[in-house]
Amino acid sequence: MDRRHFVAGSAAAAAALTVHPAFAQDAYPSHAISMINPFPPGGAADVVGRPLAAALEPIVKQPVVIDTKAGAAGAVGAQVAANAKPDGYTLLLHITSISGFAEVDKLFGRQVKFTNADFIPIARFVADPCVMLVNDQQPYKTLKELTDDAKKRPDEIIFSSSGLYGALHIPTTLYMKAAGGLKLRHLPTNGGGPALTAFLGNNSQVLVSSISASLAQIKAGKAKPLALFGATRSKALPDVPTMKELGYNIEYYLWVGLFAPKGTPANVVTYLRTNVGKAVHTDLFKTAISNLGQELGYQDQPEFAKFWDADAKTIEAAVRDIGRVQG
Repeated sequence: MDRRHFVAGSAAAAAALTVHPAFAQDAYPSHAISMINPFPPGGAADVVGRPLAAALEPIVKQPVVIDTKAGAAGAVGAQVAANAKPDGYTLLLHITSISGFAEVDKLFGRQVKFTNADFIPIARFVADPCVMLVNDQQPYKTLKELTDDAKKRPDEIIFSSSGLYGALHIPTTLYMKAAGGLKLRHLPTNGGGPALTAFLGNNSQVLVSSISASLAQIKAGKAKPLALFGATRSKALPDVPTMKELGYNIEYYLWVGLFAPKGTPANVVTYLRTNVGKAVHTDLFKTAISNLGQELGYQDQPEFAKFWDADAKTIEAAVRDIGRVQG
C-alpha cells in the first residue's frame, strides 16, 4: 500500500470513528428549548409557563426559556411558532384565543396566516374559569348593580381586554349579549397583563380575567369579583356566584396549552408529552398553580386534541357572533 492510500484509508477510518459520537450529540434535546409566550408578562400563558419551564428543565437536562413575542392579541407569537423549524426546539404556549385567529382573518377578508392545523397539541395544563371584576374605585357590589348602571349609561363604562377577539374580549362580549345588548366601551391592549394594568389604573373599570392572573389583586382588595364564568364556584373564590347562578347562560374558560409546529417528528412529540407530563405533576409546578388559585387541569395529547377541537368551534362561533369591530 502506498502512502497516499494509507493516508486516505486512515482519514476514512477516523471519520467512521467520529460519526457515532456526532449523532449521539444530536439526540433530542441537545440544547435549549424555547417556549414562545405570545403575550406581555403577567398574562395566563406567562404565569403558567414560567413554573412549567422551571419544572421541566431538570427533567430534560437542558435550559427551557420563555421567549416573549407579544402582539395582536397573541397572533404574532403564534405565527412565529407556526413558521418555526419543526424540530422541537421552538414550542408555543397559548390560550383559548388561538382558535379564533383564522376566523378573524376570514371576517375581514384577509389572507389566513395560520390555522389550528399548523400546530400539534402537546398538553393542556389548566382550564381557568374567568371572573368578572370591577376595580376598587367602583361602587358596584354585585353584577346586577353593574348591569343596571351600564344600561343607564351606554358606552360610558370601559372594559379592558387582551386585544380584539382575544381571550378576554370574547367572554365580556358574551356577557354583554346575554345581558340584553349592553354597551360597554372597549379598551383593547396587547395582553392580559396590560389589560390588568389599565384596569388597576382606572383607565378601565371592568375586566374579565383568569383567576390566576388576578387573584393577587383580588386578595389585595384592588379588584372586586362579581361573577364567575365557570360551571361551578371556584375553591379560590367560594363566595363568588357563577354567571349561571345569576341567570346568564354563559360558561367560558381560559385554558393554557403547549403546542409544537406541524411537522415536528413523532419521536420528539412523544418525548415532550412524556416529560411535560412529568413536569406538571411535580410539587414545584402544582404548588405554583395552587398559589395562583388554580387547580391542575392537565390533559395529555389525545384528550387535549379532542377538547381543543370542540372548544375551537365555540370560539369560532363567538368571533362570528361579535362580527366586524374596530378598536
